Amino acid sequence: MNTEPSRERWYALQLRTRWESSTAALLSGKGYQTFLPTFKTLKRVRGKSCEVTPPLFPGYVFCRFDALRRLPVLLTPGVITVVGRGRIPIPVEDSEIEAIQKVVSVRLQVEPWPYLELGQLVRIDDGALCGVQGILIGFKGARRIVVSISLLRRSVALEIDRSVVCPIQLTRTVPAVPLPNSPLLETAVA
Repeated sequence: MNTEPSRERWYALQLRTRWESSTAALLSGKGYQTFLPTFKTLKRVRGKSCEVTPPLFPGYVFCRFDALRRLPVLLTPGVITVVGRGRIPIPVEDSEIEAIQKVVSVRLQVEPWPYLELGQLVRIDDGALCGVQGILIGFKGARRIVVSISLLRRSVALEIDRSVVCPIQLTRTVPAVPLPNSPLLETAVA
């Protein structure tokens, strides 16, 4: 029996253009857990509106695997690379994947949104999205909460009532470091 803890983590895979669905299906067929968030929107084709479900993060799919055994993932048609720094893959935080999964599963109106570094960190305190955190921004008079996937430098925006959002106070704690004993310091204190 294998008692070794699993080293599988979520990673973002950069893909060839418009290969998101087929690559996710191929990876699932190989036994990997994949996540391809999509959203519904209207597209005009030949003068008619039709509903389409494009990827929320075009050019990317999320896949859960062991980074030390990534060769079968990289050899999958459509995969360009595992997102990271240089040749070192960096996992996406489980909390970020869970937040996006929650937003997509609730079936609210979502849309791709540019990544934001500035803004107030907030949390939803009521309803189906209770506990989801994001960045609050103003948009045409309405308030929106933006749940960011920082590794991809992309975000997802959804409209939500102001009354269910509360700010998160970030507290920075600086550990107290004792000063080294120094003869100069002792004479100055005495």
